[in-house]
Amino acid sequence: MNVFDIVPVKYENDKLYFLDQTKLPGEEIYYEIKNEEDVWVGINKLKVRGAPAIGVAAAYGLYISIKDYDGESLSELGENLRKVKKYLVTSRPTAVNLEWSLNRMEERFFEYCGESGLCFNKSRKELVEEGINALFVEAEKIRLEDEENCKKMGEYGLSLLSKGMGILTHCNAGTIATAKYGTSLSPIYLGHEQGYNFKIYVDETRPLLQGARLTAWELNKVGIDVTLICDNMASLVMKNGWVKAVLVGCDRMASNGDGANKIGTSGVAILAKEYNVPFYMFVPTSTIDMSTKCGDDILIEERDGDEIYKMWYEKPMAPLGIKTYNPAFDVTNHEYITAIITERGIIKPPFDVNIKKLMDGEI
Repeated sequence: MNVFDIVPVKYENDKLYFLDQTKLPGEEIYYEIKNEEDVWVGINKLKVRGAPAIGVAAAYGLYISIKDYDGESLSELGENLRKVKKYLVTSRPTAVNLEWSLNRMEERFFEYCGESGLCFNKSRKELVEEGINALFVEAEKIRLEDEENCKKMGEYGLSLLSKGMGILTHCNAGTIATAKYGTSLSPIYLGHEQGYNFKIYVDETRPLLQGARLTAWELNKVGIDVTLICDNMASLVMKNGWVKAVLVGCDRMASNGDGANKIGTSGVAILAKEYNVPFYMFVPTSTIDMSTKCGDDILIEERDGDEIYKMWYEKPMAPLGIKTYNPAFDVTNHEYITAIITERGIIKPPFDVNIKKLMDGEI
């Protein structure tokens, strides 16, 4: 099976399915999403994860949650939509694509409501049905746009890399974290197709092991040269000269270029600077939050401490009841980032100036 045949979210025969990424790499299981509770749990419990994939899941999830409304009031349907949106946005606070996607779905619905006022020859029931369909069409657009954007990021990212290069990854920003291709893994896939023969070093990414369970699984599946390492081995492979670039994703970027990504990313960035290894952060423009001025303003999700010492073990690997601190993300300060790769192009320092220019369409 081609790795691109495995997607995190799929809509088939009028049903929504999530790939349960908590079961990987042992099992590839898709399960049906029937309502907003299923969507919330799927996102919160990391069955679907990765900022772009969360956005796609939320868009389809919002549609699924209200598509069976059988009333004839667009205003009542709009109230239901807002309630579901308010609920879903609480599932994970850090990834900006979640709220971005839900806002876009809401905006499209109320845009349709304005358009529907011109449809004098249609019944109220028909208008409601068309409003619900407009949400499905918008969810499809969000998915297809993400596919296209990821491929573009891959092309821009590949321009920064050389054949035979050793590359370090952290967490998973691959095809199962997006609609397709991935963000920071996209240039690796495109390069593989063109015979670049990359050598990829994959951080396991404690405590949820997204590197070991997901990135290593993805890349190995298509025959890419992969070496799995523990997180605390990154310094040594850089010192040995085996790594010539670091590629990571991003869950929320502030307007000054500070980027929140999976816990451990900032440490990798600091090491990369020490060893003069370029550190590239792949960031869809939908992940750039211009209302957030710097990384200190990004809300960091803290998760259950059981993930640290119980989740992957037959027996607890620390004293029961031990205090834990388990932030899901950390923020890489912009001074450690060599370049930011988006679907619109590559951003180089000064990031506070050039991010604004790119978002305003000036570059």
